Amino acid sequence: MTDSAAPAVRVTELSYAYPDGTWALRGVDLEVAAGERVAVLGPNGAGKSTLMLHLNGVLTATSGEVRIGGTRLERATVRAVRQRVGVVFQDPDDQLFMPTVHQDVAFGPANFGVRGAQLEENVREALAAVGMSDRAGRSPAHLSLGERRRAALATVLSCRPDVLVLDEPAANLDPVARRELADILLALPTTLLVVTHDLPYAQRICDRVVILDAGEIVANGPAAQILADTDLLARHRLH
Repeated sequence: MTDSAAPAVRVTELSYAYPDGTWALRGVDLEVAAGERVAVLGPNGAGKSTLMLHLNGVLTATSGEVRIGGTRLERATVRAVRQRVGVVFQDPDDQLFMPTVHQDVAFGPANFGVRGAQLEENVREALAAVGMSDRAGRSPAHLSLGERRRAALATVLSCRPDVLVLDEPAANLDPVARRELADILLALPTTLLVVTHDLPYAQRICDRVVILDAGEIVANGPAAQILADTDLLARHRLH
């Protein structure tokens, strides 16, 4: 059961070492309030994607813990947490594999046991939220990159997550598609964590910025303040 008084995400002393002994995360502490929009910035190899994959149990911490809405992520709770934490990967083809967009968007909630009229309602709402209702019957292969990104987002929204984690959502999009996606994300009531190198996009979408470097949080504050600190950004190879 979700604790309504708890943060949407609480990461405590989270550390993770790869099998070769390389430390990807070192004692990360992070809280995200319900409805907050937070950008996670950092250079390549900072640990951003590793942190993202801990939030729904794809990776298991070497030490420390992750709590989603007060629920500790562990083996017994991982399925429930995955329903509440939706991850949208950079490559939409990682999430689009069915013959039609509608089938892709239905796949996640159906996997969690949603059936019948409720499943159709979840799909309809998710497609409407991303402006893809008129493309439900199309093959993802016949969509533009921007449309595939939005369809991939719908596959996660159809599960009605409490927390949405997006990996480089604007990468390689043209200006119109970037703007369309930003408008969609800003309209969502869901808690957002946006993992990105794209500072202007982070500033447009997010209220708060966290900088991760060498597996540690080195800055955490209001987006306008952090992104105006050119010396800080330069020290952590962000431009």
